[in-house]
Amino acid sequence: MTPASTTLHAARRRRELDDAADDTCDLLVVGGGITGTGVALDAASRGLRVTLIEAEDLAFGTSRFSSKLVHGGLRYLATGDVATARESARERHLLMTVIAPHLIRPLGQLLPFAPGVSGRQRGAGAAGMAMGDLLRLQARTSGKVLPRPRPVGPGTALRLFPALNPRGLRGGMVTYDGQLSDDAALVVAVARTAAGLGARILTRVRAERLHADGATVTDTLTGRSLEIRARAVVNATGVWAGTLDHGLTLRPSRGTHVVLDAADLGHPTAALTIPLEGSISRYVFALPQRGGRIIVGLTDVDAPGPIPAVAEPTEGEIAFLLETLNRLLAVPLQRDRVRGAFAGLRPLVDTGAAETADVSRRHLVRTSESGVVSVLGGKLTTYRRMAEDAVDLAVRQRGLQAGPSGTATLRLVDDSTPDGGSHEAVADGITLSRAAVEHAVRSQGALTAADVLDRRTRIGLVPDERTRALPAVERIVAETLADSP
Repeated sequence: MTPASTTLHAARRRRELDDAADDTCDLLVVGGGITGTGVALDAASRGLRVTLIEAEDLAFGTSRFSSKLVHGGLRYLATGDVATARESARERHLLMTVIAPHLIRPLGQLLPFAPGVSGRQRGAGAAGMAMGDLLRLQARTSGKVLPRPRPVGPGTALRLFPALNPRGLRGGMVTYDGQLSDDAALVVAVARTAAGLGARILTRVRAERLHADGATVTDTLTGRSLEIRARAVVNATGVWAGTLDHGLTLRPSRGTHVVLDAADLGHPTAALTIPLEGSISRYVFALPQRGGRIIVGLTDVDAPGPIPAVAEPTEGEIAFLLETLNRLLAVPLQRDRVRGAFAGLRPLVDTGAAETADVSRRHLVRTSESGVVSVLGGKLTTYRRMAEDAVDLAVRQRGLQAGPSGTATLRLVDDSTPDGGSHEAVADGITLSRAAVEHAVRSQGALTAADVLDRRTRIGLVPDERTRALPAVERIVAETLADSP
C-alpha cells in the first residue's frame, strides 16, 4: 500500500464508478458507515475485489453521532451481558494497541460519591469497574494503555471535574476507557485503508434494488442509473436496512447528546459518570472533547415511524440531559448554555423487550431470502468483529475464494492534515483551516461544504459556528474541486 493509493477524491470516484459498471466484483457493500466501511476493509484484506456504495457521504448516519467512546462494555456487565462486555474489551484492545492508536486516547471517567448518587449505585459502580478491569486484563491491555481503576478523594475529584458541587462530595472512583478523537474520522480512516487495498469507495450512489448478484443503483450527482454486478452482497445500511430487506424487523432507538462549552464546567480533564435515578445500569456521561467542548449524553428512547435522513433531538431529551447533569453541579446550567445538540438512531434488532435500553447490543448477521447478507445491531467498538462475521457468512454462502480476515493486525491510515498548507482559520473564532478543507476534498472524499463541516470536521455540531464558516468553506471546496483532475 502506498499513501497515494489511500486518497479519496472526486476524480477517483468518477473513474471507479465507471469501472464498477463494467465489471463484476467479488463483494458489493451497501452502506458507508462504520459497519459498511469495516466490511469493505475486511473483505479487501482477504484479497477480495470490493465495491462499496453509499447513498450520501461517509459517516452520514449513526456513525457520526456516537459518544465517541471505544469502551470495554462496563454497561453490559451491569446488565449481566458478559459475552458482549468481553467482546468489547477485546476489540477495544485491538483498536488502542494495533488498529488505531493514533485516533484513540485513554479517558478517565469519574463516578462521584456525592449526594444524588446512592450507596447502591456507588457499590455497583465500583464493583463494575473492578470487573471491567478483569476484562481489561483478559484482553491483555496493559496499564500503560489503560490505567487501572482507583479511588480518589474529594480534592482530586474536583480537580478532575471542577464544576461538581463540593457539598457532601466524598470523592469517587475513576476508571479509564478509550476515547476517539472523532467517530466520523474513524470511518474515513477505515474507508481510506480499504481503498489502499483496492476497494472502490463510491459515495452519492444510492441502491434502488438489491439482489444476490448485485444492485440497481443511481448516481445521485448525475441521475445516471446503472447495474453493479457482484458475486455477493452485504447490506450494511444500519437503520435503513429494512428498506432493502423487508424480512428484517428493526427497532430504532434514538440517542441524543447536547454540546456545551468546557469553560462552563471548569475545563474538566475527566468524564463525569452520572447514574440515572434508581438505576445501576444506565448512565449519562459528560465527556470532554477536543476544541473546548463537552458532550453530554445519551438518551435511549424508541424512535418508531419513518426513518429520517438525520434524526433530530427533542426538547424533552435536551431537558432530561441537562437535569441529570445539574443534579451534581454546584451551579446548574440553563438551556441557553447549550451550544448544540445531535441525535443518532441505533439499528437495534427487535427482540420484544419492553424498552430499547433492554435490547441486546449483540450484532446480527443473516442471509435474506434473496441471498443478500445483512448485518445490523452491535456498536462502534465492535465494528471490526461485525464486519468479519458478515464477510465470513458471505464467503460461505456464495462460495468465494478468500483468505482469513487480516484486520486484527492491520493499522489504519493516519488521516491527519499534512503540513505545508495554509493553517489560517477560515473565519474568526473557527478552529478550521484552509489546509484542512483542501485535505478533506483531495484525500478524504469530501464533495461538498456539508461533507467538510458535518463529517470531516465537526464544526457543524455548533450551529452558529457552522453558519459563520459556511461561506468560506463553500468557496474553498469549489476552488479545490476545480483544481483537481
